[in-house]
Amino acid sequence: MKQRLINGLAGIIVAMLLGAVVMFVQGYNPIETYYALFEYSLGDWYSFSTMLRNSVPLVLTGLSASVAFASGPVNLGQPGQLLMGALFATVTGLYLDLPAFLLLPLMIFAALIGGMLWSGIAALLKRWFNMDEFITTLMLNMIADYFTYWAISYPFAEPGAYSPMTPQINRSGWMPEYGHFNSNVIMMLFVIIIVWFLFTKTIAGYEWRISGKNSLFARLGGVQTKKNYMIVMLLTGALAGLAGGLVVMSGPHRFIKDIGANYAWDGVMIAMVANNGIIATVLYGLFFSTLQSGALGMELITAVPSELIMVLQAVIVLLVVAGRGYIDILLRKQAERRKVRERTT
Repeated sequence: MKQRLINGLAGIIVAMLLGAVVMFVQGYNPIETYYALFEYSLGDWYSFSTMLRNSVPLVLTGLSASVAFASGPVNLGQPGQLLMGALFATVTGLYLDLPAFLLLPLMIFAALIGGMLWSGIAALLKRWFNMDEFITTLMLNMIADYFTYWAISYPFAEPGAYSPMTPQINRSGWMPEYGHFNSNVIMMLFVIIIVWFLFTKTIAGYEWRISGKNSLFARLGGVQTKKNYMIVMLLTGALAGLAGGLVVMSGPHRFIKDIGANYAWDGVMIAMVANNGIIATVLYGLFFSTLQSGALGMELITAVPSELIMVLQAVIVLLVVAGRGYIDILLRKQAERRKVRERTT
């Protein structure tokens, strides 16, 4: 744990220093730029609450990828599952006019079902035809993209809209806000606790982790790997679908074109840099949200292009992942040298 923390902090610091060098070479003031970046994401309550709201899809899709990768399945379908969850939640919010205490949980449930449905297709293709989920989930992303675009362009389209989008969902389907604080953050915290408990404190979670490390050993040990595979695929699809539903419910309160943005792919990237750890995924999700939320303010104040943040994110991933491997090699060599000394003495 200590080594992972040191590796992560070192990767972030080095990436920020490299970013500072690039800005200095281009004639920008790195200190002023980073100050503007963090001022617009953490500087006051409005900025902080906006950062938290923006972190929800990043953390949830990151958890989806982390649980999948750590358990064995290579689920890369988070973009499509997010879109289907968003569409299911939107349709529920459009056609059900119910009080908030009924409509909110129904929309959340619909988002979960949408994500589960899309990941379940890939799981069944693996189960029935032994098709690799690495390929099928990627292909299903494109199908979900075109399907949802068709859905918001024709059957669920807002008449007279300037671009493809649905009408706004019923007001009772909006996630409540308290000042600038959106309650989707509370939902995210609730999900984090459930996923952490399932993955670290239950027999099922132990079986998932063992299967992810060595599926043959798990199967010989009596673990029902096929059953667990289906459960993990459905669970991770539900997490990504929930991310899409909460994006709609917390604003813009409708399904618009490109609503998924890069949330899901950023979530996969976060899972990679977090090495599939639950707590690490949450922390990196919050940090990446801080960078993304402050990017616009940084550009407005210092004229540094906001695309710099995308470069910083990529460099952080490269440095942390590469550093993790390098540290593992060093530790392995030290252990081997220690064994040699013990044998020779």
